[in-house]
Amino acid sequence: MYHQEGNFKGARNANIYYQAWLPEGDAKGVLLVIHGLGEHSGRYMNVVDHFVPLGYAIYGFDLVGHGKSEGAREVVERFTDYTDTLTIYYGMVKGWQAASPIFLLGHSMGGLIAPYYLLDHQADFRGAVISAPLVKVSDDTSQLTIIMGKVLSTLSPKMGLLALDANSISRDPEVVKAYVNDPLVFHGKTPARLAAELLKAMLHISAEADRITLPFIVVQGGEDKLVDPGGAQMLYDKASSADKTINIYQGLYHEVFNEPEHARVLKDVEVWLAAHV
Repeated sequence: MYHQEGNFKGARNANIYYQAWLPEGDAKGVLLVIHGLGEHSGRYMNVVDHFVPLGYAIYGFDLVGHGKSEGAREVVERFTDYTDTLTIYYGMVKGWQAASPIFLLGHSMGGLIAPYYLLDHQADFRGAVISAPLVKVSDDTSQLTIIMGKVLSTLSPKMGLLALDANSISRDPEVVKAYVNDPLVFHGKTPARLAAELLKAMLHISAEADRITLPFIVVQGGEDKLVDPGGAQMLYDKASSADKTINIYQGLYHEVFNEPEHARVLKDVEVWLAAHV
């Protein structure tokens, strides 16, 4: 396995960190990983350790305001700053791996970015793996909260609103401990501007998901306390793809790739990928 890293200029000329894990010889497929809120591309080593020995190349980058990338933590002007940066990075990956099929893998907020991006870029990918997608507004979110979020997005865009509960990411205490102690993970509250931009993107996916026709698999923890598990089902149900799969793992928390049962989840994804490479 070979590890590569570097930087490139993303949306708004931000300095973006990327890294890749490459197999020996030609890659039979590429997984382009989009990480979740507050975290970074280095937290997917279970995915790396499973798929690189199978001949896949794994590419990831830290979203602006995340990990080793430039920007105030979780601060973004527009949601499209994420997707515009993804366009730039995809072009780089395609240049490096011109002969290999590329699959988009998005987790949590990355599971929102991925289908949002696919609405206009499906032809670029062989398929997608969507993990715990942040695509559904929680039923207990009041209209007042939504309105206040929009107001604060304009008046005080960097004001923190909500923080993630680290204990809800995984049932493995070592995963939680590593997450809490990771200096590249942002543990503060999500800024109002990002919260408002996420909401708009979620509503956009809810309205437009039927335009997705690409083959995809959704993997979702049934006991996810950070995103509404119903979002995974909503995305699956609304997409027009003739080839689509959903696996809901009862009892698992948010990060299904980091749960004690992650080997089972990764094997399911492996089987799906093998059928689409």
